Amino acid sequence: MTDQGFKKFRRRRKREDTPAADPLRSDASRVSPAQDLPADQGAPDIQQDPVAAPSDAAPATPPREAAALSEPVNTKDDDSPPAKVVPKRPQSAAKPAPQPSVMPPPERSIPPIFQIEQEPALPAPLPDPWLVMRQVEITGLGRRRSRLPLVDYFRTSPTARAFDLLRTRMLHTLRDHGWKRVAICAPTAKCGASFTAANLALSLARVPGSRTVLMDMNLRNPGVAKSLGLERAALYSGDMPGFLRGELRLEDHLVAAGDSLALGLNTSAFYNAAEVLHEATCAATITDMIRRTCADVVLFDMPPVLQNDDVAAFLPQVDGVLLVSDAEQTTARHLRACEKMLAGHTQLLGVVLNRARNGDGLNSTD
Repeated sequence: MTDQGFKKFRRRRKREDTPAADPLRSDASRVSPAQDLPADQGAPDIQQDPVAAPSDAAPATPPREAAALSEPVNTKDDDSPPAKVVPKRPQSAAKPAPQPSVMPPPERSIPPIFQIEQEPALPAPLPDPWLVMRQVEITGLGRRRSRLPLVDYFRTSPTARAFDLLRTRMLHTLRDHGWKRVAICAPTAKCGASFTAANLALSLARVPGSRTVLMDMNLRNPGVAKSLGLERAALYSGDMPGFLRGELRLEDHLVAAGDSLALGLNTSAFYNAAEVLHEATCAATITDMIRRTCADVVLFDMPPVLQNDDVAAFLPQVDGVLLVSDAEQTTARHLRACEKMLAGHTQLLGVVLNRARNGDGLNSTD
């Protein structure tokens, strides 16, 4: 047998002795070893399973890990050459999944749940009117310039003592009831209402720590400025109707005759007085004047009760009425008519008797 025939016989026998392919064996185990191939053909490259081929990106498996992961393909005891061991596909290191780039939300101002409201700024308190009112002097008033006898110049006279007693009794009544507003009026004209109002205001002003305001509310026939000799001062601020309507400021109307007495003067006669006294602005002005001046007593010199309806229109603004009667002309009928008109509207604080013949009452030259 030739050498070529022997080689063919050997290859045939080799194919017959080779067992059937194991289904679990990979394709790489079916490849014949290089020494079984003819010498002239050379050893071909071993083809690997594309699934088993590691990816280019996978890192090389360490030798120890490869030995642990490999498993034999054929464990039979025969004369066949040792089976090739195909390593398992190493699992590449798990790469972290790319996280999507999350842009932070734009900053925005979140309103607070509870927002504290700031209290509105309070207006600056108004100054004390007594400090900004125009000052007038009546203490140096000469006796000849006075139309009425003022008690400040006759301190030892019975008239001065009578006014001081009237002042004290009235203060007790006002303080017991918390009253401040007193209207001074007479049943008819020329009974001495202005004389009583002026002297009572001067007597009240001598009470330490007190403040008294005298308002000339006889708009038809004003007389307080003339009684106190302040006609010139009344020319600048003697617009009582304008003040009651809110057209004139408090500081521009009232004048201060010292630290404890303020005067609201009037110069011109106003014949629509009742209409002005009925207005709501009049009541608001009087209330604001009392609040700002911090007056303890406010005296209103009013016109005659039975002559017009001015007093009736102004009664809701006062706490009590001091009625002045004249010993020479006032009758009991006049007093009853006044009491009837005042009943149910205000309190009658008392009746003052003027020009009494026995000297027990008040004396005036009206």
